Amino acid sequence: MTALLRPPARRLGMRARRRLSRGAAYLVFAAGVLLVGLTADWGRLADAFFRWDVARDMFPGVVTTALVNTLLYTALAFAFGLVFGLLLALARLSPVAPYRWFAAAYVEVFRGLPALLVLFLVGYGIPLAFPDREIPGGVYGSVAVGLGATAAAYTAETLRAGIQAVPRGQSEAARSLGMSAPRAMMSIVLPQALRIVTPPLTNEFVSLTKDTSLVYVLGVTAGTIELTKYAGDVLNQRVNATPLVVAGLLYLAVTLPLSQLVRVLERRAARGR
Repeated sequence: MTALLRPPARRLGMRARRRLSRGAAYLVFAAGVLLVGLTADWGRLADAFFRWDVARDMFPGVVTTALVNTLLYTALAFAFGLVFGLLLALARLSPVAPYRWFAAAYVEVFRGLPALLVLFLVGYGIPLAFPDREIPGGVYGSVAVGLGATAAAYTAETLRAGIQAVPRGQSEAARSLGMSAPRAMMSIVLPQALRIVTPPLTNEFVSLTKDTSLVYVLGVTAGTIELTKYAGDVLNQRVNATPLVVAGLLYLAVTLPLSQLVRVLERRAARGR
């Protein structure tokens, strides 16, 4: 009888140890928060990062110009990256070997290059190589091509994975109905692939939103300035870090809803599977 009672007693002991360990972890966390709260100089921190008068003077320009330009740069780069990335994904799946080689080389090179370097090369290299031509749209066009060229390398791999995730029977069924291979790809395979890759594509949009902080390398003007450059200019004028906090909050106002959307889409995709 005693032997029969030992396993339950041992299980209760394990539960107690887990509760004790969890309680200790909470205690350590609370102690750390309390230590920071008691030792930090909150008044000095507030004066350096949370000056209401500095933040107030940034409006409305930080929204009507800087934030609008940030969103516009993001949308243009995402559109360029999506279209070019789709072409690269199709090239990587092409039966024509040179297309596959070019797409593979492009993806490897542009995923390895910093976006800042690509922006610089597009903004200053293309005008030098083609002095009689220029990218349409000025800074907006250069940003679309520069950031979009990097985004296309990541988007191509995402789309390629989505296309390959669509069951082969879908395209075979379309071909049996008399569809050509290109039409089957555009009408049957791609719509399903896009539904599969919507969450990672949304993540790419979030990344592009943050990458627009690199646009300063193109020498933006007052009308084409974006959030980070705008905040940096105000910081230099007021010698206070509050503008960086304002810019960070505006970035979060854009990226946090998008991140939440990604989680919702991933849950729906999981239920669909």
